[in-house]
Amino acid sequence: MRKAAAEAIAARPFPLAVASGVSVSGFVPLKSEINPLLLMRKLAENGARLALPVVVGRDKPLIMREWSFGEPLASGVWGIREPKSEAAAVDPDILLVPLLAFDRNGSRIGYGAGYYDMTLNRLRAFKPVTAIGLAYAAQEIPVVPTTPRDARLDLVLTEREVMDFRAS
Repeated sequence: MRKAAAEAIAARPFPLAVASGVSVSGFVPLKSEINPLLLMRKLAENGARLALPVVVGRDKPLIMREWSFGEPLASGVWGIREPKSEAAAVDPDILLVPLLAFDRNGSRIGYGAGYYDMTLNRLRAFKPVTAIGLAYAAQEIPVVPTTPRDARLDLVLTEREVMDFRAS
């Protein structure tokens, strides 16, 4: 079922125009997170430059480092696979964001450290950035409790649908 959900998301037309050279940050799935790699491969085949997150310290935004399929990855915090330190840091245009739960307001629950909130808030302070949550439909909940520091998602992609929160 997990594989089928990732395949369904990758098979659907991507909800944004992705011009050649646009930087898209994805992630290597942790535990039971939906696997974004099929979607990332599709975006790369259409000209997107890929990046992956690197945790640099508690209470600090993530650094996104360039990465291409086939390049070796290092083991980072919690054993998460990440680009090696010599990979160039980038400020992505689109971030594919993992989550534990989301609602129809574009709010999400992550693992609680606030890395994506800090990263999105930092990026959005100086450029337009689109945050796209990737999730299983079963991860939707009625309301996610939020705080002022929480960064809202622009879209959520599940195996069942595309939810667009940009106009709300």
